[in-house]
Amino acid sequence: MIWLPRLGAALLALFVTAVALAVIWWQRVTPVSEGRLEVAGLAGEVSIERDDNGIPTLRGASRDAVLFGLGFVHAQDRLWQLETHRRIGSGRLAEAFGPAALDNDRFLRALGVRHAATAQWVALGADARAAVLAYTAGINAYIADHLRARPPEFLILGLQPEPWTPEDTLAWGIMMAWDLGANWTNELLRMRLALSLPVARIDQLLPPYPGQKPLPVRDYAALYRELKLSGDLGQQALLDAPESGVEGVGSNNWVVAGSRSASGKPLLANDPHLKLTTPALWYFARLEAPGLKMAGATMPGLPLLVLGQNERIAWGFTNTNPDVQDVYLEQIKPDDATRYRTPDGWAAFQSYTETIRVKGGADVTLVTRATRHGPVISDAGTPVVAGLTGKPGGPGYALALRWTALDADAASIDGGLAIGAAGSVAEFVAAAEKYKAPMQNMVVADVAGSIGFIAAGRVPLRGADNDLQGQAPAPGWEARYDWIGFVDPGQTPREIDPPRGWIATANHRVASANYPHYITSEWALPYRQQRIETLLAAQPKHDKESLRRIQADVLSPAAQRLLPWLKKAQPTHALGAAATQRLAGFEGEMRALDVAPTIFAAWARELTRAVFADEMGGDEMYLRQVGRADFRAALEGVLDRDDAWWCDDKSTPAAETCAALVNRSLDRALDELQQRLGPDMARWHWGVVHLARAEHRPFSKVRALAPWFELRVATGGDNYTVNVGRYHLKGDEPYLNEHAASLRAIYDLGNPTNSGVMHSSGQSGLVLSPDFRRLLEPWQAVRDLPLWGGGGKKLVLQGRPAAK
Repeated sequence: MIWLPRLGAALLALFVTAVALAVIWWQRVTPVSEGRLEVAGLAGEVSIERDDNGIPTLRGASRDAVLFGLGFVHAQDRLWQLETHRRIGSGRLAEAFGPAALDNDRFLRALGVRHAATAQWVALGADARAAVLAYTAGINAYIADHLRARPPEFLILGLQPEPWTPEDTLAWGIMMAWDLGANWTNELLRMRLALSLPVARIDQLLPPYPGQKPLPVRDYAALYRELKLSGDLGQQALLDAPESGVEGVGSNNWVVAGSRSASGKPLLANDPHLKLTTPALWYFARLEAPGLKMAGATMPGLPLLVLGQNERIAWGFTNTNPDVQDVYLEQIKPDDATRYRTPDGWAAFQSYTETIRVKGGADVTLVTRATRHGPVISDAGTPVVAGLTGKPGGPGYALALRWTALDADAASIDGGLAIGAAGSVAEFVAAAEKYKAPMQNMVVADVAGSIGFIAAGRVPLRGADNDLQGQAPAPGWEARYDWIGFVDPGQTPREIDPPRGWIATANHRVASANYPHYITSEWALPYRQQRIETLLAAQPKHDKESLRRIQADVLSPAAQRLLPWLKKAQPTHALGAAATQRLAGFEGEMRALDVAPTIFAAWARELTRAVFADEMGGDEMYLRQVGRADFRAALEGVLDRDDAWWCDDKSTPAAETCAALVNRSLDRALDELQQRLGPDMARWHWGVVHLARAEHRPFSKVRALAPWFELRVATGGDNYTVNVGRYHLKGDEPYLNEHAASLRAIYDLGNPTNSGVMHSSGQSGLVLSPDFRRLLEPWQAVRDLPLWGGGGKKLVLQGRPAAK
């Protein structure tokens, strides 16, 4: 047995060596934060001072020098995030992640994001080009000369970082706009439903904004029958459409004038609701140069301070939810599949050959096409193409997308730079008129005391004879469905210094009843807006703490709306009496430590499915849709009308009533919760199932790695609370909070040192860094960090002299 000590010694030596290598790797992968580095591509020098939370203050002799520094620190702290942004924008996910990502790549290649980014780079103005080039040079200086060890994602996946390009920046800007202005999925949903439902019923499932009537459109169900569309048309495109990682489904912002603040100076609050990711989409930074001093939220991939405060103004965004996309049916020439029908006869498709590299598999060649309207999104894959042939002997169609964000002049870099340089509300509004996509509700305040709002972005004009108005896919060969221009940037909705002393937006209808232009019919339900208005009006003067309390509010007016039906339910479940007792005192506060919110959410989930799934094509197709919409407005309408048509389950011979579904859904909810959480109802806290989950790409999908790379924490709220916690109602964890306040900020125009910000992870994207999750707990508790500051460790980037 003499070999045993030798084996033990060998194993110990191996372990010590592995630990030593890990320590060396960690020392090398950790960004250099002190000293001086010579860098290529920089004229002069930039200082980078990081505070205790990892927030850098960048100082340089010019704006572009500071943007070089911003690119450098983004690469230091968020290199893997930059890599995912690049691969999403270019449709190159399968190259890193394998066949599971192939459908996403197909769709992104068919959408033509990279082609559009290339065209936008060519069209970009000189000042914006200079900013993008400076930022790009900063990223590449780090990758080329100062990346001492690859972050863990690169090592695990066997990838090498590539140089960043200006087109990568513009492609990521397009993907930012993808979910912040995407109503095309509702167009395809209406088209699919129209093959089995009349338009009047579709208008009940996708109802107009409260108090409004459905848009007067033609009977598109009859149109699609006349065109002999296949029942599969568009289905695969609908299911394959990728997430950008942003998915803007909500946001809040409000600004309070000095007349309504304790200090006599304006206050501004903002919390954009985006997909929670690890690391967060936001990266805090402070940027200083002669004539430039600003601080706030940047986004890796973009050379901008997107949201924040400078020496004269503060600003915040919410999504307008504009209708800036139209889907067109393009009829393919029966005897020549290379041509499609136009108002002037048959025209040739533009076509591109794309090669998609697939990790662990053979390359995939994809031919994508474009029409006069835009990319043919139905070219995303062969299942789509097969479904477009229609009935045997009938015409074949393709689906093309017209979208403002793909236009060659649609990049918003110049608008974003101008916004950050504005010194007053008037200058901000003028700068915002340069902004194209994604359309945003922007609120602003200045140190002189003025406050304002503008819905900024490019809005298409549709002609009076367009009898579909972007509600459903239109025949592409009829000229009346083409856009006829855009709303004048000076005529988008806006408001300056209203007498009430405050302005608030929460994705609600921002256009007045007499506004002359159509923006969208798909505004968010006004519950958050109404709650913010109530809380703003509840006291005569506000300060930072009162605005923070509004941001932390978890009262759900939408839950209050449905509670009368739930409280009348008569469950037969063994836990029914206990549930009824828990619900008796529930008034819609979605608190993490309460049980009643869990019962309510599970019941609403079951009831919505019971009412609508059969008419939408069964559970599978219904569940495909609830990730994008929870059909709450439709459910409210059905219950208000006691609508027996919707409540009857068409898959059973019995005629179900709404009251019966209310009862049955509570029984099913209790069954589900008992199986999920056990029989002790006292343990059914909302925060147990309503965990905020910040997804890591791609390791959230790898069971062994997910606990290390993704972040989870208990939260309150629901889809309609100011402190939002949006859950998807599907999958194994239907109540996960995956869309929330990705960032919270309160800006004080009277005392900037009082301004505070917080995002949902940490500044670093390196999983072993203490800055990887440092901000998670204060984000959960709705606390913040000082926006302005400095100190800590200092690194100086010195431009490398040119070679002689």
